[in-house]
Amino acid sequence: MVLMKIRIWFGSGGILAFATLILSIWPFTTLKTRQRMAQVWAGYNRRILAIFCGLRDYIEGLEQLPPPPFILFSKHQSAWETITFHHIFPRFVLVLKHSLLYIPFFGWALLATGQIAINRSKGMDALRKMRQQGITHFKQGTSLVIFPEGTRMAPGQIGHYNGGGIALALEAEVPIVPVAHNAGLFWPRRTFFKKPGLIHVKIGAPIYTSGMSPSDRKKILQIAQDRIESMMDEIEIERQKRADSYF
Repeated sequence: MVLMKIRIWFGSGGILAFATLILSIWPFTTLKTRQRMAQVWAGYNRRILAIFCGLRDYIEGLEQLPPPPFILFSKHQSAWETITFHHIFPRFVLVLKHSLLYIPFFGWALLATGQIAINRSKGMDALRKMRQQGITHFKQGTSLVIFPEGTRMAPGQIGHYNGGGIALALEAEVPIVPVAHNAGLFWPRRTFFKKPGLIHVKIGAPIYTSGMSPSDRKKILQIAQDRIESMMDEIEIERQKRADSYF
């Protein structure tokens, strides 16, 4: 059964990544077409994870999303959110580390769908690249997903929240939407193995940046962090209540 899950998941990923790559060099395709394929792939994986792994999800707060574009400021615990978010949220691109582009097929599909890959070691150059590409995507109505902690954190841990995305939101005057989830409890980082359960995604009220100045950056970052971590606490309380109700 485990081998079958692996074959189904990687088989679908390889096929769709290869198809996206082919479409990326086909002269009549558009970026939106390739991004739509990414949404289809994400939806397929979301269903496969639910059916074969018992990994279901519950999305709370979708009604709070403002009109695109915006920046999703999300907790990062697992590979789950990088795979499924494209099916949950309106069209967006991820800000991710440049080394992912070197993964055969998958990395090529990331490049073909316009994801923003940055080299974190380059400091200000990386931030400038994120700014330039981010503003281009905003003009096309495409949102961004940023993981402010920069890397996957184990459940219960809080990483250092970086403010690069806040500076971009202030410049472009787009809202910041805080997102919390507990995917790491069921699909831990650095492992392919998954535990069945209900992943709870909680979307917070948007933080509007229009009319605010760069001097407000630290304040906005703190508000975003406080909202995300508060929602993480709420998710855990609700999970424990569900667990207690089984007994």
